[in-house]
Amino acid sequence: MSQYKTVLVAIDLSDESGQVALRAQAIARAGGCELHVIHVIEPLSFAYGVDIPMDFSGLQDEIQSQATEQLQRFAEQNGIDADHQHIVLGRAEVEIHAMAEEVGADLIVLGSHGRHGLSLLMGSTANGVLHGAKCDVLAVRVGKQN
Repeated sequence: MSQYKTVLVAIDLSDESGQVALRAQAIARAGGCELHVIHVIEPLSFAYGVDIPMDFSGLQDEIQSQATEQLQRFAEQNGIDADHQHIVLGRAEVEIHAMAEEVGADLIVLGSHGRHGLSLLMGSTANGVLHGAKCDVLAVRVGKQN
């Protein structure tokens, strides 16, 4: 296996993010890699698939503020430097690809729920990241274990 230099771990701040971070940390420690963490906040208009006729900027700001606090706590608990913490607004797969290029990541680590059937056909963040990445991607199985 080739030696990685920079690992980007993408988390959704769920309880399962710890599993993903542990895997990324193990790889980073073993290879002496830099470890960056990203959390992407999708704008409310993305969540509903249309432009919303009301102004939700206050709510969006509150979501971003809470996510920033959660990411800072998460990063502190996992020993990730403040300058390696990234919160961005946009579509997850697009922003993860952009951040991977920006930090020079040669490995992206993220969680995957291992969806099947209709959920798989509709796509997932892990699938979107995998198919557009210019570097290696490790999808860590999270959630229910069979």
